Amino acid sequence: MQVISDIASLRDIRRRWQLEGKVIGFVPTMGNLHHGHLRLVKEAREVTDIVVVSIFVNPLQFGPDEDLAAYPRTMAHDLAALESLGVDVVFTPQVEDIYPRGLEQQTFVEVPGISYMICGASRPGHFRGVATIVCKLFNMVQPNHAFFGEKDFQQLQVIKAMVTDLSMNLKIHGVSTVREGDGLAMSSRNNYLTTAEREIAPALYRHLKSIADAIQLGRRDFSRLIQEHKQKLLDDGFKPDYIEIRSAESLLHPSHEDTHLVILGAAFLGRARLIDNIQVELQE
Repeated sequence: MQVISDIASLRDIRRRWQLEGKVIGFVPTMGNLHHGHLRLVKEAREVTDIVVVSIFVNPLQFGPDEDLAAYPRTMAHDLAALESLGVDVVFTPQVEDIYPRGLEQQTFVEVPGISYMICGASRPGHFRGVATIVCKLFNMVQPNHAFFGEKDFQQLQVIKAMVTDLSMNLKIHGVSTVREGDGLAMSSRNNYLTTAEREIAPALYRHLKSIADAIQLGRRDFSRLIQEHKQKLLDDGFKPDYIEIRSAESLLHPSHEDTHLVILGAAFLGRARLIDNIQVELQE
């Protein structure tokens, strides 16, 4: 496994792979890797010849009052885990390499509409930062395939839209959410939870699952269903950010014709902001 931090060296090795006809898979991360990240790597290994993983905590996607400074950084652990999975290259650039003119002068990529709703409404500018860094990394790595977790469902839709709109020649793979035994979606921010909060945290998934079950049984009073479970989250000790029931294709409020829905939720628990989602297929 090679660890490369400069863009020129990455491009040199990428040209060599291209001449050899290799199929490149790419997994962009912010490090502090858990089994969810490693599932992405395993998926990439199955369908590509070469696997590249990036580790870069992207300041452009953090708001002014968010956890950029506190975000967990565990490079030695991450490299050991990636080497054990047979990753070919880990790309570890510095902020000044990615944003040489500074964040204020950076040209950005923004996917309209979908970036401003749900998580985008709670975290203004977040998806602009995500789209910009992912676009830049795609330009540097030039992968044939890229892999993202479905836990960040809205992020996945933003990236898919960007790839389509900018005519990028690669395939985006969404990989199912990896959960702890009690249902909690794996996330680097779970590290912020205290022991007591960790016991409470799986309730977010249980409430989304309860909403999904109710919809499957025929309930269509979505607003009331959402309010009921926001109150239950409060009762459990969360500070709800949102619960939304949306079309899985467009992320718009569903119409009567929509049969593929997604239930998305975000809530604060102590220092952690937890997000999760469940997809629901309805009988036509």
